[in-house]
Amino acid sequence: MIKPMARYSHTACLALTALLWSAGSSLAAQIQINRPGDREFVRDLAGLINDADEKKIKKLCDDLLTKKATPIIVVTIESMAKHGGAGMRIETFATLLFDQWGIGHKTIGRKKTLWNTGILLLVAKGDRKARIELGAGWGREKDALCLQIMNDLIVPTFKQGKFSEGIVLGTVALDKMARGLELPTVPRPWWHYALVVGFICLAIFTVMSLIRRGASGWAWLFWGVAFAFIGYMLYQMMTSRGGSGGFSGGSFGGGFSGGGGATGSW
Repeated sequence: MIKPMARYSHTACLALTALLWSAGSSLAAQIQINRPGDREFVRDLAGLINDADEKKIKKLCDDLLTKKATPIIVVTIESMAKHGGAGMRIETFATLLFDQWGIGHKTIGRKKTLWNTGILLLVAKGDRKARIELGAGWGREKDALCLQIMNDLIVPTFKQGKFSEGIVLGTVALDKMARGLELPTVPRPWWHYALVVGFICLAIFTVMSLIRRGASGWAWLFWGVAFAFIGYMLYQMMTSRGGSGGFSGGSFGGGFSGGGGATGSW
């Protein structure tokens, strides 16, 4: 028969063992990557992004953070195993990193409006995997768009070995998503443009063969196209013009992952 004191000691030992195991597991789950600065946006540990593209990404992300209080953080690594993620799924790795860094802001403004719209783009070159991880403020409504970005823009470009280009395409598309704009189209191969030019030339030849009004008819067509182009450019300038002021904080404010996003492999 176990005496009360002995039973208590046995229970305490078990509790202490469980606590130590839990603490050890928690420490093991820490991702070993230093967080970038508040407005650095990029941690390119795998050396996949060239200097010009990195400047473009940072400029784009800085503008988005200022205008929408939504940071996009781009991280490239050689492998998850090198940063404390041996045996992990990339979804788990991305979630842990997102929460560990506190990407995004839980609340915004004096009224503490719920926000939490941070975005993480993670590329693990050696594991041949990439992940878009979204803050909880996005819910799951953007998962389909993230999958489209991953499958149509990022992964096909990575398969060609163009990592820097693929990361830029992904970042630009995520910026569009965060602003509520239409996603950029999939890049076309050169022969697609050759077919378009050929079709246009054929169409012009056909019209010239059918219309015999002289130069006046073509002049009106030319000016119609010119004014349409000018109108389009003015519209783009007006819709892309930002307002004054904006969010002046950094990229990390206690945001946490909501599990949304998309995964790709190549």
